[in-house]
Amino acid sequence: MKKSFFVVLLLIFVRLFSQVTPPAQNPGLVKDPFFKNQNTQTQPSKKVINKHADTFGIKEEKYEGNPVFSGNVVFEHQGSVLTANEVVFFQKENFLKAIGNVVLTTADGNRITAQEMEYDGNTERGIARKNVVLTDPKQTIKTETLYYDKIPNTAYFNTGGTIYSNDGSVMYTKSATYYLNTKMIDFIGRSNIETDKYTIVSDNIKTNQNTNVSDFFGPTTIRSKENPRNYVYTELGTHNSKTGESFLNKNSRIHYNDKVLTGDKLYYNRNTGFGKGTGNVMLDDPRQNRFIKGGYGEIYEKKDSAMITDKPYAVKILSKDSAYISAEKFLTFQKPDSIDKLKKKSFLRAFRKVRIFKTNMQGRADSLSFNETDGEMHLMRKPILWMGVKQITGDEIRVYSNPEKEVTDSIRVIGNAFAISKADSLNLKDEFNQIKGKLMIVYLTNNAIDSAKTVGNAQAITYADDTNQKTKEVTRIGVALSTCGEIVADFLERRLEIVSCNIGANTDTYPMSKISKQERFFKDFNWNTKDRPQKWGDIFLDTPNYPEIVYESDNSLFDRAEAERKKLEEKNKPKTPVRVKK
Repeated sequence: MKKSFFVVLLLIFVRLFSQVTPPAQNPGLVKDPFFKNQNTQTQPSKKVINKHADTFGIKEEKYEGNPVFSGNVVFEHQGSVLTANEVVFFQKENFLKAIGNVVLTTADGNRITAQEMEYDGNTERGIARKNVVLTDPKQTIKTETLYYDKIPNTAYFNTGGTIYSNDGSVMYTKSATYYLNTKMIDFIGRSNIETDKYTIVSDNIKTNQNTNVSDFFGPTTIRSKENPRNYVYTELGTHNSKTGESFLNKNSRIHYNDKVLTGDKLYYNRNTGFGKGTGNVMLDDPRQNRFIKGGYGEIYEKKDSAMITDKPYAVKILSKDSAYISAEKFLTFQKPDSIDKLKKKSFLRAFRKVRIFKTNMQGRADSLSFNETDGEMHLMRKPILWMGVKQITGDEIRVYSNPEKEVTDSIRVIGNAFAISKADSLNLKDEFNQIKGKLMIVYLTNNAIDSAKTVGNAQAITYADDTNQKTKEVTRIGVALSTCGEIVADFLERRLEIVSCNIGANTDTYPMSKISKQERFFKDFNWNTKDRPQKWGDIFLDTPNYPEIVYESDNSLFDRAEAERKKLEEKNKPKTPVRVKK
């Protein structure tokens, strides 16, 4: 019985003591991992020194017996001064916890304000929290939590911050490290820099507040506020906010006035609007469906003009075809419309060794002027134009097209106009229709020559044919030589069918038996096949130098008739009596 009672009593005591909570253990000072001493110091850290406080006390139960300073508290350490409403000084750890209107002024004059701050005198590091503001001679940084390290003199935040620079720019970023000695800010992640003239958005920026130079190491856009469509893009480059200069070195573009300049390396000055590119340069003009490629290029944003050199070529993109043009130098510019000042016209000029290739038209000249808006192209200095089996030359050739319909309406040849067309494109006979004069106008329908008018000392050599209406067989009648003030030639199914000679007309038609080969060609006849581009790659050559096409001469009728005439002349010659010597 006694034994049972003892066991029950023991169980009751065990149960009672198991329900008693042990006294709380004070975990002591818990520091942020940031305070781990990773700085190499040659001398041991000095103790933090209290300079002033309105009241002083020790609360054993609250701060492990460490003193608490209140009211206008001032502490000093290694030239830095900390003030606050209240400070707890952990003497053994040489550590401060400051609360309320905290201000840390560093030895070099930088100032950090916050509502709370922890400062480690051993590592000389501090963490400021709540409405943190760092101020130095270059800018002001505002954030919620700031990590300060005095040894390298750096400040870091990752809670989002705003930086107000003394030059008026404002920077927004999630995380950044500020190097107070060098005034370098290293932005981490997507960041913005706002100025009164432009905005910078980048994934990785380093900005030097002394030099005002920003380095970019990721996708970056610098966009104009006056005209947001004008901006530069790069993935590696620098920007100087003082001079407005940008040096762009990777996947870079300059967007200006609805055009785009790209290249291996680009330079752009936002103050002057001047830009240039080297290496694989391309100037793209989407509005004109045209781009120019070359090795070097310059743009003038304020003049809305550009220049491309170093083996350049232009491509005019059309719905059914494209025109390829090469030259030694291209200029492109915009000019206000003479009638509507709000509209602009686009012009393209090419200089020296102009070569043109289009499926239905090829050309050569020394220089070119192209009004892209109105569709008017001028070829100057020894121009030559080929269309099918037709060739046109003169002092200057002007081509007029409809930009919307993408068709050529007419061609005007000014000075020494000379048009040559193969009489029959299906054979290789040396039979060519030729028209020449001072001025020539060629009219086209569906990009094919329909008629041609020549005025001023107009001359023509044309082959006359007769078509049997039943059999449709074509019979050669002869060759017509025409001289008059105006010649009009009509083309049916791309063949010269009708020639009208007006104003002082003089036309003689000779059968093939009565006209020699020399009489069938003008003295300056030059049917050029070796220089004609046959594919778009030929525009890069001074001349493709294709083998000249060899044409056959069919002079059999004339030769036989000439032989008969000579026989007849010999037969009709008076016989000279034979003189006999005496």
